Amino acid sequence: MTTQPVTQYPPALVPQHLFDDSAAEARWRARFHAARMSAPEWALDAAEANLYVSNVSGVWEVYAWNRTTDEHRKVTDRPNGTLHSTLSPDGTWIWWFNDTDGDEFGSWVRQPFTGPGEPEPAIADVPDGYPAGLEIGHELIAIGVSTDEGSALYAHSAGKTTRFYSTDDDASISALSRDERLLAISHSEHGDSRHPAVRVLTATDFSTVVDKWDGEGKGLAALEFSPVHGDSRLLVLHERRGREELLIWDVDADAETELDLGLPGEVVATWYPDASALLVVHFHQGRSSLHRYDLATGALSALDTPPGRIGGAGVRPDGTVEYSWSSAATPPLIRARAPEGEDRVLLQPPGEPAPGSAPVTDAFVEGAGGQIHALVSRPEGAPDGPLPTLFSLHGGPHAADEDRFSAYRAVWLDAGFAVVEVNYRGSTGYGSTWRDAIEGRPGLTELEDVAALHDWAVNSGLADPERCVVNGASWGGYLSLLALGTQPDRWAGGVAGVPVADYVAAYEDEMEQLRSFDRALFGGTPEDIPAVYDECSPITYVEAVKAPVLVLAGDNDPRCPIRQIENYLNRLAARKVPFEFYRYDAGHGSLVIAETVNQVAIEVYFAQRAVGLR
Repeated sequence: MTTQPVTQYPPALVPQHLFDDSAAEARWRARFHAARMSAPEWALDAAEANLYVSNVSGVWEVYAWNRTTDEHRKVTDRPNGTLHSTLSPDGTWIWWFNDTDGDEFGSWVRQPFTGPGEPEPAIADVPDGYPAGLEIGHELIAIGVSTDEGSALYAHSAGKTTRFYSTDDDASISALSRDERLLAISHSEHGDSRHPAVRVLTATDFSTVVDKWDGEGKGLAALEFSPVHGDSRLLVLHERRGREELLIWDVDADAETELDLGLPGEVVATWYPDASALLVVHFHQGRSSLHRYDLATGALSALDTPPGRIGGAGVRPDGTVEYSWSSAATPPLIRARAPEGEDRVLLQPPGEPAPGSAPVTDAFVEGAGGQIHALVSRPEGAPDGPLPTLFSLHGGPHAADEDRFSAYRAVWLDAGFAVVEVNYRGSTGYGSTWRDAIEGRPGLTELEDVAALHDWAVNSGLADPERCVVNGASWGGYLSLLALGTQPDRWAGGVAGVPVADYVAAYEDEMEQLRSFDRALFGGTPEDIPAVYDECSPITYVEAVKAPVLVLAGDNDPRCPIRQIENYLNRLAARKVPFEFYRYDAGHGSLVIAETVNQVAIEVYFAQRAVGLR
């Protein structure tokens, strides 16, 4: 249900256009409206049945692709869009997660792959909740559900549903063996959901086969069992040497093989269909690449792709690798690489492709916690000398900015801003120590790195110190509000999308999965360590905010709930600090392209006024 604010906050201004030049105006909008799609995924035993998500209708929805007939069919049609879907292994059913207006709370439904057919409850006696993993077999289905009471894991077989695991802590379904004999789950019974353990159960009585935890500060993530029937090998991510690497765990033998690939950075992988090799996606310094690792010989071979980002990849039954690729300058493409090496465009969304943009360069700056990596973009044709500069802070916090195509970055460049994307401490891809450095002092730790990049940008002549804007969404929105209060002299303005603004109130209202995450990140609950939450909360520093603030928030957001944002805005209003507020009827962001374009126009127009470009 949409709530109404008690206080009428100053509304955000929506410009009729961002650019006086009609070609520039058309170009930035075309980047957002251009049709895009994800790399396809296919059914385990019916490779002709494929799914992908696309914005071709103006809303991100699920599409089915029958590769035998080459028919593409829109499956879902909901006002706020649909992202999460998968196929039954025989390819007959499409499963998708049905929430309400983007609130992420709901249940799985299914409908026939071939259509027509109305969606029906997939497993009727599994209660609604936040999704916590799903594995669909021929005979067994495992579903994870998270609610305010904790996590519950269910199995459905032979018409009967069993709740086989429940806990107050975070837990989820991870992987199901090909013969549906073994089921892997992730759990945090040791009290740290950020560094989970893996337990493998029998799928008959759900007794524990073996439990694996690497100890404090070292998480394990079960990726997938071997795709070969009777093969009990489980592909696992570990961080025993301070970064995410791969191991293969033969569950039946309880024997491990750690894979030392000799690559810098971090990796993730999936099996080749015959389980003889792994397709490895390697991430290093904001860019990713593809490799084939032969399990018999230990040979690692690169599948040559240009520098950029791999957005998704899989191996077809014939050994063809299909993947999504983009770079900062080049819009995404869905490509197919044959075993012989031929690489071609596999799918081209309808309509005109998105206009390109400027490339990114790298900056490496020494900070209090070590070397900070940032991606830097400068507007094409910009005059010499310092520029208005946007410091863009990614969400997560465990994520990273990459050399990928971004219509969002591009419009800021078109508007005359240099853009600095900071992979602060807490970011992934730079090792476990870098990722976990924010524990016990989140927010303030990351902002030390942002300050170091700000100093570098000013001293190098890139940024005009009087015209710097801090910006981000989700965790990036939290950091933006915290920066405005703790670094008030650095910023001419701040934009915070779906932020944490009052951490104590956010903890009270957010989904349980995030409360578990926060307990692990902060070191306890707000009742346990109130001083830490107070020190790291933007509302604590609201009296120091000087620059104008723009806040955008969704009514149905379970991650950064609306009440705690209103608490912050009420404090701003009492101080008469200039601010604007945009409220929309969705959750943690929007899947509707027109809504996204509207919000981007609001953000850029606000920042232009803050730095004197309007």
